[in-house]
Amino acid sequence: MTVETGAAGRAAVRPGGFETRIHGRGGQGTVTASELLSVAAFEDGLFAQAFPSFGSERMGAPVEAYCRISTDPIRTREPVVEPDALIVQDPTLIHQIDLFDGLGPDGYLLLNTAASLDELGLDGLVDRFRRDRLLTVPATELAREHLGRSTPNSALLGGFAALTKVVSMPAITRAILRRFPSAMGDRNVRTAEAAYEYVTEEAGEVVHAHPD
Repeated sequence: MTVETGAAGRAAVRPGGFETRIHGRGGQGTVTASELLSVAAFEDGLFAQAFPSFGSERMGAPVEAYCRISTDPIRTREPVVEPDALIVQDPTLIHQIDLFDGLGPDGYLLLNTAASLDELGLDGLVDRFRRDRLLTVPATELAREHLGRSTPNSALLGGFAALTKVVSMPAITRAILRRFPSAMGDRNVRTAEAAYEYVTEEAGEVVHAHPD
C-alpha cells in the first residue's frame, strides 16, 4: 500500500487551518475519533485541537465533535461552524439534523454507509459540492470484518486520510497504536488501512468518471 508522508499533510492544510466536524451517535466513538485525528496531526508535525460539543451524550443521541489542524498554534476554542470536512458516522442522522450546515462548495464529506449518495437521496449534493470530495465508505462493515466490532471510527479516520491528505496514514497508525495497545491496536490499524485503500480506489473511480 502506498501512503503519503506528513509533508503532504502540511501542504494540504490551507492558511488559517483545516477544520473538521464529526457527527455520530453516543457510543460510536465520535469524540475518540476527533481525539485520534488530533494526535495524528501532532504525529505529522502539525498543531491540532479536538473537543466535543456540549449536549446530551447518552447512548444513541446525536453527538458532535470537532478537530482543528493547523501549521500554526491554534488559539480559538469555538465550535466548528464552517467545516472544511464532515465525517458522518451514522447515516440515519441525514434526515434528523442539518448535517451539511456551513460546509462550503469545496468541502469534503466522508459518510459511513454501504449505500450510494443516490440511494440515500443525496444526489442533489453533487450540485452543491465537488463530486470528487463526496465519498461513502462502509466503515461499519469494515470494522466488523477487521476489528470484530461495529465501531466505525478507525475506518473513518483511514478514509479521511485518503480523501483529504491532511494527515498521513502512518500518522493515523501511530495515533491508533498510542490509544489501543497490543492486538486491539493492530486490529484497529488493519481497519483503518482497509478504509484507506477503499477510499483511495473509490476516489480514483470518481475522478475518472467526472474528470472536470
